[in-house]
Amino acid sequence: MLDVLPPPAKPTFSEALRFWLKLGFISFGGPAGQIAVMHTVLVEQKRWISDAKFLHALNYCMLLPGPEAQQLATYIGWLLHGTRGGLAAGILFVLPSVFILLGLSVLYMTVGTLPALQGVFLGLKPAVVAIIILALVKIGQKSLHRPLHYAVAAASFVGIFWMNVPFPILILSAAAVALVAQRFFPAPAATAATQAKAVQAEEGYYLTTRSVVAGTGFSLPRLVRQLGAALVLWGLPLGGLALTSSDFSFWRTLTMFFTQAALVTFGGAYAVLPYVAQVSVEKLHWLTPGQMLDGLALGETTPGPLIMVLAFVGFMGGFTHFAGSLTLGALGLLVTTYYTFLPSFVFILVGAPLIERTQHNQNLQAVLGVVTAAVVGVVLNLAVYLGKAVLFPTQRLAADQLHWPSLVWVLVSLLALYRFKINLILWVVLSAAVGLLYYLFSPHTMGIH
Repeated sequence: MLDVLPPPAKPTFSEALRFWLKLGFISFGGPAGQIAVMHTVLVEQKRWISDAKFLHALNYCMLLPGPEAQQLATYIGWLLHGTRGGLAAGILFVLPSVFILLGLSVLYMTVGTLPALQGVFLGLKPAVVAIIILALVKIGQKSLHRPLHYAVAAASFVGIFWMNVPFPILILSAAAVALVAQRFFPAPAATAATQAKAVQAEEGYYLTTRSVVAGTGFSLPRLVRQLGAALVLWGLPLGGLALTSSDFSFWRTLTMFFTQAALVTFGGAYAVLPYVAQVSVEKLHWLTPGQMLDGLALGETTPGPLIMVLAFVGFMGGFTHFAGSLTLGALGLLVTTYYTFLPSFVFILVGAPLIERTQHNQNLQAVLGVVTAAVVGVVLNLAVYLGKAVLFPTQRLAADQLHWPSLVWVLVSLLALYRFKINLILWVVLSAAVGLLYYLFSPHTMGIH
């Protein structure tokens, strides 16, 4: 067997800050892509957290409303450096996309389309597909252990890909199946060899399931303080707007609308977007259906959680309501972002200390293991969905419709990342540059037909 590497030293807070900031700029590909990037860097490259610990945190985040990848970053940041680490990780995961989306929103309303972005994402999207495929293989290898796991993963894929079953229903169904299986067909007790293998798998990491994390367990005073702080943080911006705005009813509507949207966002952005689109377009008249689609495109082509599309809706709300004011549109975007993500921080910083105490509960771990299997099916669905969109832009599955440059770059990316272990962040930047060059010098762009 290969020698186990010694565990790395605890990363300094500045080291972690640099990573979370980088992640904010390269977190493309939706939650599965973002989770894949975190797994590759945090587990495999930096070894700050073991695979079992990573999956334990992921399982909890998958059960919460809100953007699971941002919540996972917050959770791991908390594990590494407490509350300030969780806040730093969660904020920096979102912050770059806030300012990028703000700039693009202003350009969208003043200049129009941004064709150069199309070129950047010609290179990025195939690379993201490759990252998701590699993550799917690695997470599948480490989480699919029993026939039940494979069956749940397959059922999850079929349910979401062909039957459009909502993500929360899949997760709840997997949990129900796990409870029934645990009751009537309990998993055999782990053998000594299996236990030894599990222990060895966690050697060489800074954080493992055996690590003692300060501040875990239930504390009523801490819970009261946290919930009190959350209420204050929710009310302060609203109070400031009440004192300074001549049209407070708009800000009250926007705040309540996006707080409610954040609390019902089970299953990621796609689960809540139809509701947001219906209300903001048809009831509030903040934007048109076409602008909503353009906002979705902007959200898809910027780093960060796809739920950032809601920030574009907030921008359009302020811009439209205040007669084309870019300043109040920008304020709408910032207020929307704040109220969209505030609940995510509360869920993690309040819940993580309690969840940490459950990682050695074998019954709960068996249930969460089945939930993880369902997540594997969801990740497979995303790989197929994005792969089809990237390789067949017309959505017609025919050989003459295959976008060969994208296929080549998917294969090159798989080879570079898997075989040659090229740095992930470097590869993302290189892919963006190659895509832009291809776009600028392609016959279509140069007007050659």
